[in-house]
Amino acid sequence: MYSYMIGKVVEYEKNCIILENNNIGYLINVTNPYSFKIGDVVKIYLYNNIKEDENSLFGFKSKEEKDLFIQLINVKGIGPRTALPMFSGDINKLYDAINNDNVTYLTKFPKIGDKAAKQIILDLKGKLASSDNSHSSVSNELVEVLESLGYKAIDIKKILSKVDTSLPIELQIKEALKLIRN
Repeated sequence: MYSYMIGKVVEYEKNCIILENNNIGYLINVTNPYSFKIGDVVKIYLYNNIKEDENSLFGFKSKEEKDLFIQLINVKGIGPRTALPMFSGDINKLYDAINNDNVTYLTKFPKIGDKAAKQIILDLKGKLASSDNSHSSVSNELVEVLESLGYKAIDIKKILSKVDTSLPIELQIKEALKLIRN
């Protein structure tokens, strides 16, 4: 299993890029290959899809995108090639669509009908952490603590910006618990 790869973009095609690493060219399926510039050295987070007749790589610009992709392909009826186009726009809109039951937004993607969109919402609503990277690693610890206490990601996201991150983690937890309960 691959986590990520750093390499030079040497070519791009319709749905993929060729990333050269140690004189080997890896074909990586991406949402928008034209967002990469030939000759640039990039870090791509990878998902390796292995099937009986296929071994393919899917690449993402951030770990959050990769994590969401893995959650999406675990939804019944959603495969890697169906999930990949969902990352063509703003990932926060995708989070919002799932958490706010926006079937219309999800059905605009190829091969996603009403049934698949409703299944995505059913399986993932309230289980997704935001892709908002504005909070610090201390806040990440706060999120982990709150999730371990059973609070939903959507509820945590709502109060995270209101917590004073300059406080010690114990006080942040107390403050967060007060905010969630209100």
